[in-house]
Amino acid sequence: MLPPIARRFVAGETPATALEHARECNDRDIGAILNLLGEHYEDPTAADDDARAYAALLADLGGTDLDACISVKPTQIGLDVSEARFRDNLRGIVDAADEYDRFVWIDMEDHTTTDATLDAFEEFVEARGGGLGVCLQANLKRTRGDLERFRDVPGKIRLVKGAYDEPPAIAYKSRERINEVYQEHLEYLFEHYEGGIALGSHDPVMIDRARELHAEHDTDFEIQMLMGVREDAQEDLAREYEVYQYAPYGGKWLSYFYRRMMERKENAGFALRAILGR
Repeated sequence: MLPPIARRFVAGETPATALEHARECNDRDIGAILNLLGEHYEDPTAADDDARAYAALLADLGGTDLDACISVKPTQIGLDVSEARFRDNLRGIVDAADEYDRFVWIDMEDHTTTDATLDAFEEFVEARGGGLGVCLQANLKRTRGDLERFRDVPGKIRLVKGAYDEPPAIAYKSRERINEVYQEHLEYLFEHYEGGIALGSHDPVMIDRARELHAEHDTDFEIQMLMGVREDAQEDLAREYEVYQYAPYGGKWLSYFYRRMMERKENAGFALRAILGR
């Protein structure tokens, strides 16, 4: 059972609780991006099982009026088994998304998965004519080239700062430099990108810059934040902009919850207060 202190960051352990959370988000004018927790499967059976679980979730969503989509990790649906397994499972998920008219995000993981992830995204989004999005990380030095590559692709780009500890040869390491390139990439998207733009950040500076670029270029964008982080800001922003909350769910919640605690001091403080009952 999911303990109370984890419920701030995880939308339960079952598809039913995930759908219930999506409804609660919608009641606050916030969309939901549902992610079944799991990654780095070397067992093909586990990868296939989660791919089928995503297809079933899409069917569940298709029977509702929820403003919700899904986001999948490549290593969760077979990339650590083989690229062919990953593509086969992604194809099944995309087919289900087509059937139930739902959007699919492809998460980005560490740099060893980048080429396979982007190649698959390009193939499927062009075949589908849209309906898919992919995450790009500002800390990787290659990202400007990837943005240019997808300039005319009909999907969506989610721009994040990057959470993986990548080698300095391929990634910017200082917070200041990552913030600089994030804004540079954001400006490029608003000036040149013809698909959808998603700001994957809780940083008020980046959000304000996106708002300025939106006003300057009259280009639509959405703001994406994690469940449990700056939720008051999510509600405030949703009064004026399209906001989506990334909401993980499933039985593999413990490691995810631990990462949330370690990432931000205020998260750890919240958990400690909950444990102490204060």
